[in-house]
Amino acid sequence: MGVRQTRRKHKLKIKNIKRFFLSSALSLLILILIFAVIYSKLGDKKVSKNTNGNKGISTENKDKTNKKGTSSKDKKASKEENKEDTYSEVLINSVGDCTIGTDTKFAYSTSLPCMLEKNNNDFSYFFKNVSSIFKNDDLTIANLETTFTNATVKKQKNFNFKADPSYAKALKLGSIESVNISNNHIYDYLDKGFQDTKQALKTQQILYFGEGEKVIKNIKGENFGLLGYQAWSGSKEFLNKLKKDINELKSKNCTVIINFHWGAERQYEPNATQKNIAHFAIDNGADLIIGHHSHVIQAIEKYKNKIICYSMGIFCFGGNSNPSDKDTFILGTKFKFKDHKLQGYETKIIPCSISSKSNINDYCPTPAKGSEKERILNKIKNLSPTYKNNIKDEFLSVASSKQ
Repeated sequence: MGVRQTRRKHKLKIKNIKRFFLSSALSLLILILIFAVIYSKLGDKKVSKNTNGNKGISTENKDKTNKKGTSSKDKKASKEENKEDTYSEVLINSVGDCTIGTDTKFAYSTSLPCMLEKNNNDFSYFFKNVSSIFKNDDLTIANLETTFTNATVKKQKNFNFKADPSYAKALKLGSIESVNISNNHIYDYLDKGFQDTKQALKTQQILYFGEGEKVIKNIKGENFGLLGYQAWSGSKEFLNKLKKDINELKSKNCTVIINFHWGAERQYEPNATQKNIAHFAIDNGADLIIGHHSHVIQAIEKYKNKIICYSMGIFCFGGNSNPSDKDTFILGTKFKFKDHKLQGYETKIIPCSISSKSNINDYCPTPAKGSEKERILNKIKNLSPTYKNNIKDEFLSVASSKQ
């Protein structure tokens, strides 16, 4: 019995030792698992606290990160950056009457088509001396005072101007991108000539406005609205139409440029009707007025810090082989925007002659130089009492929408 009792005690002791080790191992394993879970959670917190997106930027340095980070200071800086003012400038050149055609009654030997033939039928000939100026602007506007058509039935009047539709190439080659078609020669060959002219312009991708056509042109993110009218009378009906058209473009956030064909030929002073219409247009939101028809230069007026150019004279003009007054000019207008709102504009006068020769019209407008340049500048100054101090051949700020 003593031996059996001893063996039983020994087995029990071994069994208890096994239980102890098993229990201890199990407890140790549980402790390891608990520590592992705790460590994992601590590690997650450390990672989330010390990283920024996928870039691993520590929180200690988060205020020094670039604006692509997500720190509070970065977000604030980004918002401030988005609030920074945006500025832009748009340069538009304007010229007067361009009659790239002729009257079939004119002598061929001195006509515009004959001059083209003498220059190897190169349509770039007409604007070759000014195209470099036009190429460096954002938009060039001219008054197209002819038809591009082969129609033969014409209106009964003193002069009827036309040229083959291919002559529209001259505008494109001269870097003239837009034309006013609202004038007293656009229907010289009736509706057929009118429709043919528009088609010729479309073919050459020249924008046209006037006679019910409006243009909205976006340049450098800024909208420009172009309007054109034959403005012989300031009737109530006409003024209501004018106001409605201006309001329509203004509702589309446009800077509005209007071409008026008006006044009397060979008159250097604008008449009362011209002045009334121009002032009415600006009173109702127009930003720049360009006029033509007189065939000579008229005054430039500053009105409510906007510019009215009553007549720019003729420019590339196939309507007369040797006019006595060959003075003309290019009006450069540099529009300035802040946050897409017009702040004002600067103007520049480039004196020109309609011809590269003084004794005839060779239909090749050319910038004036030396004493001729000064003479034309002084001529415009003398015609423009409200604007004479601003007539320069360099840009000078003359208008501000804030004033």
